[in-house]
Amino acid sequence: MSFELLTSSGYARRGTLTTKTSKIQTPVFMPVGTYGTVKGLTPDQLNDIGFEIILGNAFHLFQRPGLETIKKFSGLHKFMGWNKSILTDSGGFQIWSLKELRKISEEGVEFKSPLDGSKIFMSPEDSINTQLILNSDIVMAFDECTNYPSSLNEAEESMNLTHRWTKRSVDYFNKNKNGHLLFGIVQGGMHNELRLKSLEFMNSMKLDGIALGGLSVGETKEEKTKVLKFLAPHLQIDKPHYVMGVGTPEEIVEGVRYGIDMFDCVMPTRNARNGFLYTSKGILKIRNSEHKNSTKPIDENCDSYTNRNFSRAYLHHLDKCNEILASTLMSIHNLSYFYKLMSDIRKSLEENKFEEFLDSFYDMRSLKKPKL
Repeated sequence: MSFELLTSSGYARRGTLTTKTSKIQTPVFMPVGTYGTVKGLTPDQLNDIGFEIILGNAFHLFQRPGLETIKKFSGLHKFMGWNKSILTDSGGFQIWSLKELRKISEEGVEFKSPLDGSKIFMSPEDSINTQLILNSDIVMAFDECTNYPSSLNEAEESMNLTHRWTKRSVDYFNKNKNGHLLFGIVQGGMHNELRLKSLEFMNSMKLDGIALGGLSVGETKEEKTKVLKFLAPHLQIDKPHYVMGVGTPEEIVEGVRYGIDMFDCVMPTRNARNGFLYTSKGILKIRNSEHKNSTKPIDENCDSYTNRNFSRAYLHHLDKCNEILASTLMSIHNLSYFYKLMSDIRKSLEENKFEEFLDSFYDMRSLKKPKL
């Protein structure tokens, strides 16, 4: 289990992250499989695209199918038929997203189940235990996802709670780990002084990786970039850096520019199910009538299975008929686009051509490249 930095360009980095299950090439995008499945795709299809790691969610998998079921399979890998790496979210995001259904205390969080209204209590120890039973390759420390907007005092109170929960997460993890990796989550809202304080605390915990949380919770892209730009020179060189819940191709590219190695987001598959397809020139809306008779592929610059075999007209037809195949084929395309984006970034870093990649990326979209 290690992180090896291979090359860099400014803050942008090319490396490999080795877990107990597989070796991951970074920078990397991780598809989200909340309930033990990336919606609409089989593990074989994810393998064919090239993915080396996906996400699961401790909170949702704890509810169903439940830990007793997962134990019978010795973890999530065998249960879902996935033989590469898995990262699991601790449940911290649900503290934010289910704020109407939870009560926070020093001990942990009491949730009202969104499924049946029953009470669920999760402490830092419960979260880590759940993830260890899931046998996640990368376990996330329990945190409170700071709300947006938050005053300095509110953000600091939330950050301090995250730090106390992180210490408990680390203590429980170190007593029970077996080849797993543990990442801590930097909080602090949009306040630079708190972000730096939180990063320094996480560094002191001697974690295997550092995640930046509390982003993609309503702030503007400019505010998000401001946080990344501020933290970039302070991130430890020998640890992987993960920004949670990001995002769009533009956000990923800018994240890489500021030293981020790992990304995840539901957008590729969610947008696919709603007819929004990613291309080298931007978003293509397959439901528009202009595609009804089009013999063109989705994107001339993409080699996805969907792009090689099916026309815009066919996908338009499937979507209009609410055929399940539409979601599958369009999800394959969108995830293939994100995989190729990361592959192209890695190649440009290997060849010392990252700036040329950036110029081409933004030129294809007729966008101005932001200043570093």
